[in-house]
Amino acid sequence: MEIIGKSKQIKDLIDIAHQVAQSDISVLIYGESGVGKDIFAREIHNTSKRANKQLISVNCGAIPEGILESELFGHKKGSFTGAIDDRKGYFEMADKSTLFLDEIAEMPLTTQVKLLRVLETGEFLPLGSETTKKVDVRIIAATNKDLQTEVDSKRFRKDLFFRLKAVTLNIPPLRERREDVVLLINFFLNNYAEHHKIESPNITNESYELLNNYSWPGNIRELKNVIETAAALSKTGILNEDSFTNLLTNPKIEENKNLPIFLQKSTESLDREIILGALIEIKKDLNELKNLAYRSNVPQKSEEANFDLDEIIPITKLEKDAIKKALAFTKDSKRKAANLLGISERTLYRKLKEYGI
Repeated sequence: MEIIGKSKQIKDLIDIAHQVAQSDISVLIYGESGVGKDIFAREIHNTSKRANKQLISVNCGAIPEGILESELFGHKKGSFTGAIDDRKGYFEMADKSTLFLDEIAEMPLTTQVKLLRVLETGEFLPLGSETTKKVDVRIIAATNKDLQTEVDSKRFRKDLFFRLKAVTLNIPPLRERREDVVLLINFFLNNYAEHHKIESPNITNESYELLNNYSWPGNIRELKNVIETAAALSKTGILNEDSFTNLLTNPKIEENKNLPIFLQKSTESLDREIILGALIEIKKDLNELKNLAYRSNVPQKSEEANFDLDEIIPITKLEKDAIKKALAFTKDSKRKAANLLGISERTLYRKLKEYGI
């Protein structure tokens, strides 16, 4: 997929990507999940002097910690249980090319040390080997986390952070560049039609408006899935608002609360929102009653505290509840739930096991 967009943010980023592509300098790409960080990495590689070689992409968060070093640096036969043969790692496969390390923040600290050595010397030692290998690899890394925060929290090496961020690209979320939404909708519709050898479905103006006003928490990846699902389910070849309403996780129309407006929602959807609002108000009232009852029984509280005791909820309970809600919201999709929670899929699986969910 190519970079689609006419917004100033995207045009500026494309200019920077093409400018840095001609050098071998490391590039760090920031952005929420689904904004297309991998597309920018590919664009940099394809316009570089290394374009005649294949781009090697690695998702650091998707590889179990125990085998990540073997996957990156390779291993010798017999170096560990299961190593039945010599195996090249991604660094050796990416020699004279570009290695794209996605979700770099998920890389364990022990592996970060070895990555830093490759960046500084071009050398690495495969597992079980006594001989170093030298490679010429350009590194592009990406993350949806603030690496400075990870450094401050001692989860990411400071020296590696500075080595990676020679050039930094910040990809804006789709909701901050709405002028690109229609372009992307048409691109995915035409792409779907071409791939399935059908006539491209027609989309109504009201649908364009609905999709353009949606917040797109999953960014371009969510937009692509919504368009393709709507096209696949269409029986008439026309995509109207009903084609999308049930596919949007949180349809949201930008509105002026001071003026009466026409809400493009079904009666059932409005009923659900009204009931939900009523339940929230009831919960607020119950919490106030609980606080009154508590204060009457326990009149004293810390002079320094300006909150009630029952507002203190154990962190583990908050985390466990958040995971349950994310799984319920995504209908048990671990990948989508992990994205909503801002953690890697691997971390989510570990916490599910830890909490017995």
